[in-house]
Amino acid sequence: MRTRVLTVVLAFAVLAVAGFALPLLGVTASQRTQQLVAARTADLDRFASLAEQAAEGGDSGALTAEVTRYTELYGEAVVVVDARRAPVVQTGGMHAADPAVARLVDAVLRNQRVSPGGTLRPWSHGAQMLARPVGTGTRVSGAVVLRASVRAAADIALRWALVLAGAGLFAVACVLLARAATRWVVRPLHRLDRAVGALAAGLPAEHARAGGPPELRQLATGFNRMADAVTTALEQQRRLVADTSHQLRNPLAALRLRIDSLQSRLPASATRTYSGVTAELERMEQLLDDLLALANAEHRAGELSVTDGRGTRCDATAVAAAQARLWQPLAQQGGVRLEFAHGPAVLMACTEGELAQVADILLDNAIKYAGEGARVETRCFTEGADAVFEVRDDGPGLADGEFVRAGTRFWRSERHREVRGSGLGLAIAGQLVGGRGGRVEFAVAEPRGLLVRVVLPTEQNEATT
Repeated sequence: MRTRVLTVVLAFAVLAVAGFALPLLGVTASQRTQQLVAARTADLDRFASLAEQAAEGGDSGALTAEVTRYTELYGEAVVVVDARRAPVVQTGGMHAADPAVARLVDAVLRNQRVSPGGTLRPWSHGAQMLARPVGTGTRVSGAVVLRASVRAAADIALRWALVLAGAGLFAVACVLLARAATRWVVRPLHRLDRAVGALAAGLPAEHARAGGPPELRQLATGFNRMADAVTTALEQQRRLVADTSHQLRNPLAALRLRIDSLQSRLPASATRTYSGVTAELERMEQLLDDLLALANAEHRAGELSVTDGRGTRCDATAVAAAQARLWQPLAQQGGVRLEFAHGPAVLMACTEGELAQVADILLDNAIKYAGEGARVETRCFTEGADAVFEVRDDGPGLADGEFVRAGTRFWRSERHREVRGSGLGLAIAGQLVGGRGGRVEFAVAEPRGLLVRVVLPTEQNEATT
């Protein structure tokens, strides 16, 4: 936002500087051009007066001396002719027979004054031709032509440099003022944005410091009051989950001890009931563990959404291979053939612990639900800018209408109700993967079964986003 605001302000500043500097440059050049023309016109009037005196007195010595000294002093050529176009004085290598001079002489002999056209610029070069008739009224007795060098107006470049320097200083002042103004306005918004991000992630939001315009200070004050209320409610919710889990564990542990102590005293007819009670007890303990794991995963995902996780990476191939080896005995016990397709190292933007936890969830589900005699295959590979950890089985899979619900909390397929579970495993995996900017995908495995893909950025992709 700061860049956009600063760009707009600087654009207006550039337009303002241009609107001030460009006309001033034009006025400066025009003024200096008029000064040059006025000075040379005065010289022409002086030479015309001397030429008129020479024509009346028949002595052109004063005119010749004056024109010669002028050429020596300024380096500008002068030609003076009489009414019959005969040259009286010629200096500086310019002659009355030159075509340009002849055209000017014809014009001024018709009692016309000739001045240079256009305005001089710093890059102007060459010379400007000026001419004046000798005599007054209808009595024209000659003509004076002067070739003025534009080097005499070389100080236009200096004047333009001064104007541009002033415009540059004004532009720098505008930049500094714009930066200070945008920082004054935007900095409180950045602090407020960080606080909002932390609050949205479920983290304790630090109070946004009031600053900037009065409207932003009022907004920061209102946000701080809201953040306090939301943080208090979230903390109470977390505490309720933690306290409830802790308080339930003690009675469950005591209940398990009492049930275990009854086992030796129960008749054979009560064995089935005893097994059912212990199974439900184990299911309740597993549910508590999964609830705590889900709460931790959600909290971790919230932290990752507002913190910079760049640089976090692991070798997904090595982690997946290690987890497959750990689950191999359990798979063999369930009659499932677990295979891992070895390949090159694949870098994945997560920690080894996070990927191991996700792999445990997916392998546990695949082994439990694929069924005896099934084959479970895992592998890691790169797909474009992403790294993929894939678990594929050839079990019964999911029905078409069940894919949209897979991964939601407490959901279990109707065909797998007899398998023990809480329905929270895939939700936990989704939270862990989502916190790292990834996703969990479900698809039908060919020719049958379920395909679960964990897609996360690679190290390179993460570093560039």
